[in-house]
Amino acid sequence: MRAIEITEFGGPEVLKLAELPDPVPGPGQLLIEVDRAGINYADTHQAENSYLSASTLPMVPGGEVVGRTPDGRRVVALTGGGGYAERALAVEAMAWDVPDAVDDATALGLVVQGATAWLLLRRSAPLAPGESVVVHAAAGGVGTLAVQLARAWGAGRVIATASSQDKRDLALELGADIAIDANSPDLKDALIEANGGRRVDIVLEMTGGSVTDQSLKALAPFGRLAFYGMASRKPPSPVQPGSLMAHSTTVAGMWLPHVFRLPGDVMGTALTELFDMVAEGGLRVVPGGEYGLSEVRQAHEDLRARRTSGKLVLDPSR
Repeated sequence: MRAIEITEFGGPEVLKLAELPDPVPGPGQLLIEVDRAGINYADTHQAENSYLSASTLPMVPGGEVVGRTPDGRRVVALTGGGGYAERALAVEAMAWDVPDAVDDATALGLVVQGATAWLLLRRSAPLAPGESVVVHAAAGGVGTLAVQLARAWGAGRVIATASSQDKRDLALELGADIAIDANSPDLKDALIEANGGRRVDIVLEMTGGSVTDQSLKALAPFGRLAFYGMASRKPPSPVQPGSLMAHSTTVAGMWLPHVFRLPGDVMGTALTELFDMVAEGGLRVVPGGEYGLSEVRQAHEDLRARRTSGKLVLDPSR
C-alpha cells in the first residue's frame, strides 16, 4: 500500500511517500480501507518527537481515519498512528459508526477536534449559561467547533482571537460576538475590553507563551483556563498555586487520550451529541482543505505557518 513513512525526526521534510506492506489486524482490531485521514497539529509534533507521548521510528503518522471495514461498515476511528495510508488498523473500541448524514470530513473533524471542544466545555472548564468564553485560535479545527458549542450551550459572550482578518470574520460567522487580533500588544486588556470591561470566565488556550500568561491575568474570580496545546512551542510562565488562590482561578490541562480512562463511554456520548447536532444543522465542521499523500509536506508547512482554517484532510488515493 501507499503510505507516508517517517524514518528520522524533523520538520515536514521527513514525511516521505513509501510502499509498505498492508497492515494485518490482530485480535480486537479492525482493518479499515481509508477514504480520508485527518491531519492535526499534533501530527507536526509527532514528526519532530515533541508530542506528549514519545514517537518511535519508523513511523506512519496519522491518528484518525474514516473508511470502510471488510464487512461494509462506515466508521471513523482513532488509530494511534498509521492513518496516513491507504489502509489502517484500529482497535474495535476506538471505532464508531458514522451516520449517513455526516460526511467524511465532518466525521474526521468531530472525532478529535470536536470531542476536544466538547470535553473542554463539558469537563475541563464546564460552561454555565451566561458565562463569557474566550476561544483562542478560533479559526482552527478545535476553535471553530468550540465557538459554535459555546454559543449553542448558552455562553453570555463568545470572544474569539485569530491572527488575520479573514480568520476573525470566520469566527464571527460561526457565532462569536467579537473577534480580536491574537497578536494584540496587551492581550489581557484586549480580552477585558472585548468582554465589556469585565474579566472573562473561561479561556480555551492552545498557543502557549505570552498568550497563556496574558489570558490568566484576564480571568475573573472563579475563572477557568483550559490548556490543551502549545502551538507556539513556547511554554508559558510557571503558575504559582498561591496566585491561583489569590484570584480564585483554575488552570486545567486536557489531553484527549485520557478520556478513555474515565468510567462509562464518555467519548461515545460526546460523538453521539456532536453527530446529532450536525444532522440537525446546529453544528458544522469548517473544511480546511484536502491534500493528497504526495502533498502531505505542504499540509504540515501550511499548518505550522498558520495558513489554514478548519479541518484538513488527506486523500490516500492520490
